[in-house]
Amino acid sequence: MATSKLTIVVPTYNEEEVLTSSVQKLLAVEDQIAAQTVLGQRADILIVDDGSMDHTWDIIEKLHAMNSRVRGLRFSRNFGHQSALIAGMSEAVKTADMIVTIDADLQDDPDKIGDMVDAYADGADIVYGVRNNRETDSWFKRTTAQGYYKTLKLLGVELVPNHADFRLMSKRAVETFLQYPERNIFIRGLIPKLGFKTAEVFYKRTPRMAGESKYQLKKMLAFAWDGITSLTIAPVRLILILGALSCLLAVGMVVYAIVMKMLGLTVHGWSSLMVSLWFVGGIQMISLGVIGEYIGKLTTEVKHRPRYTVQTILD
Repeated sequence: MATSKLTIVVPTYNEEEVLTSSVQKLLAVEDQIAAQTVLGQRADILIVDDGSMDHTWDIIEKLHAMNSRVRGLRFSRNFGHQSALIAGMSEAVKTADMIVTIDADLQDDPDKIGDMVDAYADGADIVYGVRNNRETDSWFKRTTAQGYYKTLKLLGVELVPNHADFRLMSKRAVETFLQYPERNIFIRGLIPKLGFKTAEVFYKRTPRMAGESKYQLKKMLAFAWDGITSLTIAPVRLILILGALSCLLAVGMVVYAIVMKMLGLTVHGWSSLMVSLWFVGGIQMISLGVIGEYIGKLTTEVKHRPRYTVQTILD
């Protein structure tokens, strides 16, 4: 621990309203950790600007000019939250021994970073920040989140419930994670697959200080779907099961039709036929859609396009 360096990676997108106060809070947290451990001044903050359209980058430049411990990395355009996290970790791991990722709104409790560092000192390579309640969430968000975790578990995905992207990772854990080259990546589902010693720190999530959440319903649904399709092929297997069940149902309907014909109980009509056609057609369209989604993601992977483009780095 005598030579350990801490870097806090902060992905940002249009966070001009909260960024200055958030950075001041994080600097204070680092100073507090330095006073209680042997870290000294070997701690800094790396802010990743994910193509913000407001004055976020201007604020980052001012903060860097005022304090060299504040560093910045700017994307050429918006590449998404997951790409911003990967870029931040890729840059931070060059000099840091442990890396903490936390969103700029600081709804995740930054005061728990000290507990994460303590867990790292005790031998944990990955320390998860886990919410101990969801009181700040709406009923809809709370219910859908819990349902999502249960669905992933049923699909065989290893995931830490109530954990987002607030975590500490050691240098070797980050280096191992960065060896995963896929573009369609779901970080919180991939980290548990690394296999290192882990620990958990529990905290209470707080409301945003200012501004609006960048994860609206549409983005949340897309993110959830990416999590499923990037970690498991269970939906494709489900299609196979549905196809087998449909075939069995069709065989049963043939036997039923023959029996009704022999008994002279058949009734001419189109209602049952139309219902069957719409049902089977719906299953086929859903099946094609799921398969198409996987093919589309496979196409993205084989192109090997860059995950992001860095425009400016403030070191």
